[in-house]
This record gives sequence, C-alpha cells and structure tokens, in this order.
Amino acid sequence: MRFGASLLLLTLALSFRPAAAETANIAVAANFAAPARAISDAFDGKTRLSIGATGQLFLQISQGAPYDVFLAADQVRPALAIADGLGIKGSSFTYALGRLVLFSGDISRVTGLESLRDQSLRKIAIANPATAPYGAAALDVLQALNAFEALEPKIVQGKNVTQAYQFAAVGAADLAIVAASLTVGGTKRGYTLLIPADRHRPIAQDAVLLARGQDNATAKAFLAFLKSPEALAIMRRFKYDAPMNISSASKTDG
Repeated sequence: MRFGASLLLLTLALSFRPAAAETANIAVAANFAAPARAISDAFDGKTRLSIGATGQLFLQISQGAPYDVFLAADQVRPALAIADGLGIKGSSFTYALGRLVLFSGDISRVTGLESLRDQSLRKIAIANPATAPYGAAALDVLQALNAFEALEPKIVQGKNVTQAYQFAAVGAADLAIVAASLTVGGTKRGYTLLIPADRHRPIAQDAVLLARGQDNATAKAFLAFLKSPEALAIMRRFKYDAPMNISSASKTDG
C-alpha cells in the first residue's frame, strides 16, 4: 500500500514538472551574424543560429528546413514566407535598418565615394544581388554614381555579404561594398567609409515567426527580446539604425 501511494505521488510530481526549455532554431541573414550572436548571448533562452544569404535561407525554409524564426535582410522574403504559409501571419516586424560601407584593406583605396571611379581598380566585391539584399543595395550605389557600366567587368560576387567582405579583407578585391556591421570589432582590420543612405534603397530587415515555431515558446520570446532596449543597444553598436519610423502594421502580410 505504501509503495502504491509513493508511486502515485511520484507520478503526480513528474506530471507537474515544467517541460525542458525548447531550443529556438533561428535562420539569420549573414550581415546580422555578429549582433545575432551577441543578442543570443544576452537572451535568457536556448538558441541555435544558422547563418546564410537571405535568399538561400528562404529556399531552405521553403524546402522544409527546421527553422523556427527567420531574421532576413529584407522585407520581401518574410512576406513571401507568410504568403506561402511558411510564416505566421501578423508575426513579422522590422527589427533593424542596415547600413552600407565602402571597405578596403588598403587605406589608399578609401578616399571617398570617388574611389569607385579609380581607373586602377582591379576588382570590387559585392554580395550576390540575386540572393543577398546587401548586394542589391550595393548595385544601387554603383548606379547612383553612374559607375556600374565601367565597373561591371570588375565585380566579384560573394555568395553572401560576409564572403564579399572577406574578398577585400584578404586583398582578393581592392574594394568591397558591404554591411557596416561586418567592420565592427577589435580584431577587424581595414578602412571604411559609411555610404550615405540616400545612395541606395532602404535596407529594412524583417523578422518572422515560422510555422514550425508557432508553438515554440523560446522562439516567441526571442522575437519579443529583439524589440527590447538591450537588443536595440547591441544593434546600434553594430552600426544598425533602429526602425523607429517603420511600422510593420502598415505592411500587409500577403
């Protein structure tokens, strides 16, 4: 009898134990890798980050990759995810506004935007504009300066913005037009020039809760944490602008 009562009490105790904390699997656009890691470290929950170009990550999501949250480098793919039933309607919001820089490992190459008209340039690196929004914005800069036609044969494309940065960092390209966030950190070497935001399309970056994560409490908590003062301070440290003037409520989900 005592054994039976003890077993019953043990069963009841186990039934009320909180479930082990879920891990949120987060697909992160390459430009946001470093701040995402810092934000994840500050977040009180378990996360697993997968880094890549926005277009590549969206393709993986559409093919069933097990992600709970998508931090894109644009607004288009999160909206498509919702339209395709891969994202949760009403969950998307703009979490950051990205900035571009002109970057080189050689200080003599970064004298201003006119550096892009230097006839001695051999190679200029950008991210693949078909899959990386920062690559598309880099093309805007070249076209705004009427430099695209002359530079087109010299353009080398990275599979994502991080690879484009690396091309210039190791000297495989003379210049790169990349995310400002990539140039932040004590171990970074090179020279940068912040490109005026009016020279390219706005780089509004949206987050969305994916269908797979709709019941994942950690995923929802992480998205809420992205809006916190602590997370916004981290983003500013990595040279992102806060999306104060962008209302996700003004965008439709479909």
